[in-house]
Amino acid sequence: MTGRQTSDLYRRYMAATAAYREHAAACSACTTTDPGPGCQAGARLYESFSTLQAAYLNQQ
Repeated sequence: MTGRQTSDLYRRYMAATAAYREHAAACSACTTTDPGPGCQAGARLYESFSTLQAAYLNQQ
């Protein structure tokens, strides 16, 4: 990966982290470490975060 691709991946990873944390703070079912059972929005955001995190860490 080029530096630009790494930087873009990092920005997307951090944005996904922020989006999930914001959701978890407002959702009574979700925690900062796990989406709540039955919370589709939390599950979607968490999956996006975890996929981007794995991609970022794999390219390190």
